[in-house]
Amino acid sequence: MTSTSPAALRVGMVGYAFMGAMHSHAWRTAPRFFDLPLQPELAVLAGRDAAAVKTAADTFGWRDTETDWRALIERDDVDLIDICTPGNTHAEIAIAALEAGKHVLCEKPLANSVEEAERMTAAAREAEARGVFAMCGFSYRRTPALTLARRLVEQGRLGTVRHVRAQYLQDWLSDETSPMTWRLDREKSGSGALGDIGAHSIDAAQYVTGLQISGVSGLLNTFVHERPLSGARSGLGGSGAADSGMGQVTVDDAAIFSARFDGGAIGAFEATRFALGRKNSMRLEVNGTLGSLAFDFEHMNSLEFYDGTQPQETAGFSTINVTEPVHPYTGNWWPAGHGLGYEHGFTHQVVDLVQAIADARTPSPSFEDALQVQKVLRAVERSSAEDAGWQHV
Repeated sequence: MTSTSPAALRVGMVGYAFMGAMHSHAWRTAPRFFDLPLQPELAVLAGRDAAAVKTAADTFGWRDTETDWRALIERDDVDLIDICTPGNTHAEIAIAALEAGKHVLCEKPLANSVEEAERMTAAAREAEARGVFAMCGFSYRRTPALTLARRLVEQGRLGTVRHVRAQYLQDWLSDETSPMTWRLDREKSGSGALGDIGAHSIDAAQYVTGLQISGVSGLLNTFVHERPLSGARSGLGGSGAADSGMGQVTVDDAAIFSARFDGGAIGAFEATRFALGRKNSMRLEVNGTLGSLAFDFEHMNSLEFYDGTQPQETAGFSTINVTEPVHPYTGNWWPAGHGLGYEHGFTHQVVDLVQAIADARTPSPSFEDALQVQKVLRAVERSSAEDAGWQHV
């Protein structure tokens, strides 16, 4: 009796910097720890600088390279396009790939505007009718503790959700002499802390609670308006020759907004890259009528859970070490108690996407899901810019 190997899923990726390295690791690792219905192959890596992209391909294990993403999409030996570039390029690449019959994985936020995201969502909807699928890369929802949090909410362990508190705190821009990057240029990034990290909090809050944000009131602030150009690098993987002088920061450094959810719950959100001492503190707390849960990515293998149905004498938050085989994803990794890391969320993302493609079903989060996050981002920006108070999403 012979066994049949899974059919190949040949991946072409655009961009090879931070996210490109992480996605490469995920594509390479997923089939080694999970039994996948399709076999991912690192087929082609694309970037504008031929020498640099060749070096990256050799480092990360890609078979071939291209210096033009259009040529990548035209190749017959590529089935899926993975987009790891700045937001201003997402729409053009994703729509072209979907129209060419390629599946798409696109990093978050989906686009730089609601209008772009709507066009991408329409293209994804049309492609799905032809058996071609698209997913947006909100990887934090694949952290086992956050996936467990969603499971507890779905099981009714929190009762009716009343409060959501979400923070994403980093400090890598606290030094005013840190150089300009594409993430500080609105034309490339779309927004600053709000879209870069706040989008993760929005997605995580909606994912865990199963509720959507319907209205917001927000405030955006920029602390440092100019930064040195020396050391700035291209986000598409180019050579990025150093410049001199100062560059204008055209995005927000910090964002704060209150929110109303469609189920009647209320929320408070904060995103900043100026919280000195906080390296990657992505926090989420949810309070319901029967219980509460709390998560902080700087302690990513733990979930705090309060069961309000317990006797008052012994009630209190308990720490769940989310490393047991019964927990989401963890049974495919190490023995109980041996924690996972940042990279594992991207591997789980690949696992779920590959399974969805094999099952011919819409991946989650879909472009439709990501469009809803984009609408929240727009509402927050409008509320702050127009000093208009409450904005419907």
